[in-house]
Formats: sequence, structure tokens, C-alpha cells
Amino acid sequence: MTGSPTLRSVFDAEADGAAAFAFYAEVMGLVPDRSGAKGADLGSADPEAVALAEAVLACRGKLPAAVVRRRLASLRTEAASRVRAAQAAGSDLRAGGGLGPGAVDSDPATIAHAGFFALEVQRLRHRRFDGRMSETLRREVFVACDAVTVLPYDPVRDRVLVIEQFRVGPLRRGDPVPWQLEPIAGRIDPGETPADCARREALEEAGLALGALEKVAEYYPSPGAMSEYLYSYVAISDLPDGCAGVFGKPEEAEDIKGHLLGLDALMAAVAGGEVTNGPLILTALWLARERSRLRQGGRGQIAHPTLP
Repeated sequence: MTGSPTLRSVFDAEADGAAAFAFYAEVMGLVPDRSGAKGADLGSADPEAVALAEAVLACRGKLPAAVVRRRLASLRTEAASRVRAAQAAGSDLRAGGGLGPGAVDSDPATIAHAGFFALEVQRLRHRRFDGRMSETLRREVFVACDAVTVLPYDPVRDRVLVIEQFRVGPLRRGDPVPWQLEPIAGRIDPGETPADCARREALEEAGLALGALEKVAEYYPSPGAMSEYLYSYVAISDLPDGCAGVFGKPEEAEDIKGHLLGLDALMAAVAGGEVTNGPLILTALWLARERSRLRQGGRGQIAHPTLP
């Protein structure tokens, strides 16, 4: 088989392929039915399966199989993120270019922490703008997967729905009000598209069935420290009085309150500093720019309107 990497090629690349497969099997809970039986085809070129196998093997010798198994849900989302990253648009403006030969020379990352999120330490050298290689750098990376944010907007009533929830980051910084005003947001599950995720999260966090999605941007919110990548949307929605409530998944300890705000009120909160969530600020500025166009479309863009 030629072309895309396969599961077999992942194990063949290991110096001790049999031991590598044994670790992978232990993590994945794979047990042979009988000795000598023909195993499943390892020639699968499914990109997410290959990326997951690579992520599992990257933990070999660093974490016990039981710990890696507990992190499988996170590893699957991280693997899906790597597949999407490989499909990124080209670079016309950036002088650094891409990951061609000699662009980055790195040692295997060490794992400093492995919980819901992971913290990795990488030692690397990269090509400088003068053509030389940098000195060896030590960089810590907070490993997070791709996620979505979506701001519901009613173009007829000219208002949005934002959510409020407690956040530990502002608490750690010393913010006296660690409850944040935010867009609806969530991690993209394996097999989901960003748009699918936006619609699922809107139901879970706000009880909303969204209409047409308008893409705002996709971006790294803090590339100097973390791998998280966001897809931000505005969703045309029907937002009648009384539609904002308290939602969230109890099994995830979510406690999420919705707020209906006129767009002018949201922009005033941004200007006044009450809104400190980056994706919400970015999306609000985009919406202010596109407001007239979206209002002209009116209810025709709402896929599942509720009664006024």
C-alpha cells in the first residue's frame, strides 16, 4: 500500500515493533481471541486512527499503559486536531515557511503532566530568518485540542445570547469576578466537524437549535504556550424573551447561565471592559462589522424558529 501512512507503518517505524504493538494493545484493551489467529488488518489508512496510534506510542516509556488508557478520550480529540492541522491553508505572507527539511530539529517531547489536559516539554532548534539554526530551546506546551465558539444572533431583534460560567483561570490570576461572559464553546469530538460541534454545544449549553452558521475566523488564541485552535462562528438564531436559562451537563459539573443582550449592549460591555473573553470580543467586533448584512437576511436564515 502506498500513499497515506497506515497503522502498520506506525508500528514498523518502531525499533521494537512487537513491543510497541503490545503497548498499544494494552492501552486500547485489545486481547487476542486465540494464539496464531490472523489479526485485524493493520493497513488502515484512516488518518485519525493513525494519528491516535502515534499519540499512544509517543507515551510509551513515559507513562504507564493504565494512565494512557484513562487519557484515551483526550488523545482521540488531540489526534483529530492533528489531522485537521495537516490540512491547514498555505502561507503567502509568512517568511518562516513550513515544516520542510531542516526547518525544525526536535527531540521527543517529555510529558510533565497527563490529566484531562497535558503539559509537554520540548527541546528543539528551528531555522532562523537569517538562515541559521537557533540554539537548543526548551519550550513547555500546554496540549489542548481544537474547539469551537459560537455566538447566537437574532437579526430581527438585533440581540445575542451570551453565556456566563465560573472559570478557574481568572480565579488563579486573582480576578475578583471569576465568572466570565463567553460565547457558547466546546471541544470538537472525534468524527465531528466544527459546525457539528457548534450545533451540539448550543443544545447542551443553551437549549438552542441554531440556524445558518457564519464563520468568523479560525485561529490559535495563545500560540506561544498552547496548542489549542479555535473555530469561531456567529449563528443566526431566534432569541425570543425568556429563552435564556440555566443549562449544562450535570455529569461534567457544568453550571451555565444564558443572557440575552442587545448588540449595542454587548458592544458597550466590550468597550467598558466587562467582557474579557478573547473569542467573544473578536466575534462581537466581527458581528458589529457584518450587522447590516445579516439584518437584511432576517428570519430567512433561521432554520428552526420558535414562536415569538
